[in-house]
Amino acid sequence: MGLRNSDSESIQDLTIDIGNESSVVRVYESGPATGFTLLVLHGWGSSSSLMAPLSRRLASKWRTIAIDMPGHGASPAPPSAWGIEKQVQIVLEVIRSQKVEQYGLIGHSNGGRISLYLAANKQVEMAPAFLVLISPSGIPRERKAAYYVRSWTAKILKWPFLLFPEPIRAFGLDWLRNSLVWKMLGSSDYRALSGVMKDTFIQTVNHYVIQQLPEIACPVVVFWGSKDEDITRQQMDVLVNGIPDAGLFVLENAGHYGYLDRPEPILTAIQNLIEGGRS
Repeated sequence: MGLRNSDSESIQDLTIDIGNESSVVRVYESGPATGFTLLVLHGWGSSSSLMAPLSRRLASKWRTIAIDMPGHGASPAPPSAWGIEKQVQIVLEVIRSQKVEQYGLIGHSNGGRISLYLAANKQVEMAPAFLVLISPSGIPRERKAAYYVRSWTAKILKWPFLLFPEPIRAFGLDWLRNSLVWKMLGSSDYRALSGVMKDTFIQTVNHYVIQQLPEIACPVVVFWGSKDEDITRQQMDVLVNGIPDAGLFVLENAGHYGYLDRPEPILTAIQNLIEGGRS
């Protein structure tokens, strides 16, 4: 399905086939119909609509494509848990279906994780020209004592059920995962989920890209808000130090959604990367 809002903006629902499964994703395209393309990838629990203020400003100069990942925004949940590899395949399928040639990736939070994993994949037919990441996830953070308490509590709660044979074991573990005690051990994002999206979340947040960082050949600019409570400066330092060509820009007094708090430095970096690539 394609809905034309104006001469420079369209909305499409694309069916993405991965293996023997299919999922529908909402794709928003705006700006010039041809030329350099910017793919805008939102974070977990977000959507393209939250990134629209940034997308609209980018579309004044460049072709811009924003994707609602499955289970986010206007895209329905996938048929099963689609982890980070399948999320990358979604982006690649959008690139192919929209006949994108040269492009850059703009990724926030989990959109940054997807961008990093894609850029590190040597099998990708057409690699991105650059990455601009805002508080990207995908790097393990230093754990506090409370984390280990929750982790060991979860293991202790699961242990008795592992002694039972199937299908009693599966039934018991399913009951445990839906119990109030188990839900209290998880993050607020985890507690808000159910069904396939809960399993997708688990696969996604436990997928780290730290081993793939040396494989990223394109320039990477990372933005991090000094008041970000979800991603730490330590994670950003590990990320930037692991990529051959990367730099970190701290957005003072900005939070996790730095592209809303302080968009100007991000817009300037994107323009410089595109113009620099043409020189």
